[in-house]
Amino acid sequence: MAYFPSYNRYDTMKYNRCGKSGLKLPAVSLGLWHNFGGVDALENGRAMIHRAFDLGITHFDLANNYGPPPGSAEENFGRILKQDLSAYRDELIISTKAGYYMWKGPYGEWGSRKYMLASLDQSLKRLGLEYVDIFYSHRPDPNTPLEETMGALDTAVRQGKALYIGISSYNAQQTKEAVGILKRLGTPCLIHQPSYSMFNRWVEDGLLDVLEEEGVGSIAFSPLAQGLLSDKYLKGIPEGSRAAKPHGFLKAKDITEEKLMKVRKLNDLAAERGQSLAQMAVAWLLRGGRITSVLVGASKVSQVEDNIAALNHPEFTGEELERIEAILRVS
Repeated sequence: MAYFPSYNRYDTMKYNRCGKSGLKLPAVSLGLWHNFGGVDALENGRAMIHRAFDLGITHFDLANNYGPPPGSAEENFGRILKQDLSAYRDELIISTKAGYYMWKGPYGEWGSRKYMLASLDQSLKRLGLEYVDIFYSHRPDPNTPLEETMGALDTAVRQGKALYIGISSYNAQQTKEAVGILKRLGTPCLIHQPSYSMFNRWVEDGLLDVLEEEGVGSIAFSPLAQGLLSDKYLKGIPEGSRAAKPHGFLKAKDITEEKLMKVRKLNDLAAERGQSLAQMAVAWLLRGGRITSVLVGASKVSQVEDNIAALNHPEFTGEELERIEAILRVS
């Protein structure tokens, strides 16, 4: 059946300017890290992408190694794009990354010019695209000069294979250096993609300040701490959840009783606000306007809807923020 997106898809989504650029991103973006690979049901992924676009999500985030198997998320998204969304390409922001292990040999990971540009060519082939909107260095490489990695990103833009470039998981000092190099090259850094959640707040120790000073946008991944900041694990580890899958990043051993106690208290506060815990966790990241977009994952359509509904109640009172801090401080 042919897909026709909702006529009202832009009516309710909030779009935030990305740093000092001319680009706006939806406050909530969809990440294809999990549940869009070759081991997952294609039609479920298709339904989630359709629903996300219907609700105003224009940004879909990938990486070369997303799957499993690696590369299959790009292949599946490319298939859906060709079949259902090709007429709407100019309404979409599609990103991919290179940095983690992708193929055998000395040129299959990290940040060399050889790897970065070869990986981008492979990603474009899997996606069936001539260019991506954003191409990232997925992680800093301790053994490759930063100038080389940033130079590869600059080349990608000059070749017309990426419109913008970004970095992911670089610390504050690395980010400042990378941004400076890119400015000198004439291809400014658009965005930084760090992990950030109530349980993972390393970005508050200098990185957000650097991004603000340099005019670089930000998009937070793992906002729900791999699903821990939801009602999913309140009563144990459900079958089919990330913690129950052997290939997931969230392991059963990470779900401690101490964390569950905090999750239950946060869940109670979310209920008082008339939100799910997942919605409150997303809204909390957007507080104060320092995060451009929150990158959410989903395993079913209702989770896409639930995450976007966080934007229905984005404000926090001072008392609510204090209560959240008190819950998180308990050890």
